Amino acid sequence: MYFITKPLFFGIDYFFRLLGNYGLAIIAITFCIRLAFFPLANFSFRSMAKMKALQPEMVRLKELHKDDKMKLQQEMMALYKKEKVNPMSGCLPILVQIPVFFALYKVLFVTIEMRHMPFYGWIHDLSERDPTSIFNLFGLLPYDVPSFLVIGAWPVAMGVSMWIQQKLNPAPTDALQAKIFMFFPLFLTVILAPFPSGLVIYWTVNNILTMAQQLFIMKRTTVKTVT
Repeated sequence: MYFITKPLFFGIDYFFRLLGNYGLAIIAITFCIRLAFFPLANFSFRSMAKMKALQPEMVRLKELHKDDKMKLQQEMMALYKKEKVNPMSGCLPILVQIPVFFALYKVLFVTIEMRHMPFYGWIHDLSERDPTSIFNLFGLLPYDVPSFLVIGAWPVAMGVSMWIQQKLNPAPTDALQAKIFMFFPLFLTVILAPFPSGLVIYWTVNNILTMAQQLFIMKRTTVKTVT
């Protein structure tokens, strides 16, 4: 993935020389990535905002045709066509950002310049995991926790931001899917806790910027009255 990792490295290195801190450089490059994906995200968020506005009508159709799945699918497709909504468009920004996420992980993992580089507060090495843990109240309680329970403040902030962002999206109409999605932020928090703290900082800031853009789009998006 050199075609992504090299521009990321040069960008982070440029902002480091400008700002004097690799953590701030990662946040700056996050802003640049969000600007690059801005048009695609706008398209996706408009579709998702319409999907959320149509949620009551979708529930009504599901109740109306609960014994006829073929008719339900036809009515759903007709509703999507009428409102010009693509239910799959919400996945586009996530799919596009996955290569960038892994490329940034590679940059943080193998670049010698970022080893032992501090951020602010308790982050003394952006290439290592967040050393704090929620299970001892981030160091306030006088005992150490096992390594598998080290889930730091930044991973928790990332998980909370993902949970809030999830609330902005249209809820799945299927009850089982809704329960799975409900635990998804917690799952990712546990999975990403051992990752380099610089990567978790990127993902957290990216979530906050995404929410700001999504809220802005949702306030400006309207749908026609469904009859």
